[in-house]
Amino acid sequence: MAEIICKAILFDMDGVLIDSTPAVARVWKRWAIEHGFDPEEAVKRAHGRPSLMTVREYLPHADPEVENRELERREMSDLEGVKLLPGASELLRALPPGSWTIVTSSTRPLAEVRLRAAGLPIPDRMVTSSDVARGKPDPEPYLKAAQMLAVAPSDCVVAEDVPAGILAGKRAGARVIAFRTTYPQPELVAAGPDWIVDGCSSLSVVPSNSQNDLILQIAL
Repeated sequence: MAEIICKAILFDMDGVLIDSTPAVARVWKRWAIEHGFDPEEAVKRAHGRPSLMTVREYLPHADPEVENRELERREMSDLEGVKLLPGASELLRALPPGSWTIVTSSTRPLAEVRLRAAGLPIPDRMVTSSDVARGKPDPEPYLKAAQMLAVAPSDCVVAEDVPAGILAGKRAGARVIAFRTTYPQPELVAAGPDWIVDGCSSLSVVPSNSQNDLILQIAL
């Protein structure tokens, strides 16, 4: 076991709080096949990054906004298999209001649809790809989330499942917990997280005497 003292937890969404992998894979595989790309490679490249970034890489001469809107429409209409990951609901309920938020590479409309489908609350404030100029692995999303909660990045813990997100959290100056829910452990290790665990079920909140501090216990 390990204990972390922090002031806020910044959660990625897909692969951390909810499992949307089957839906994401279906949409991106179909899109890749339509455009003549390797579907497996496209799914891997798209996961954990803003979809607009991936579209621009694949179709540099197309209208990326149009393509991205179509991908978003497909993802919002395909919610089969979207479900809560073990321990996510319990962990969020144990955290004080204002001590956590979601930082996702999904657009805001897509994030809200998936959170509702999984039965999770939509935070009053969260950071999506609709809210930043540069997505993960750039630190901007996590820097913006820390500022939004009025907490220094160094006092935040980031929960991520993909290398791009891990890099974004570390570059923002936060400590990062990587989840083994999506990528093989060697790829997580290469991104440099501080801890690697199975998922939300490995984390618990310990009562603290400080009004502003969280004590997070990690089962390694």
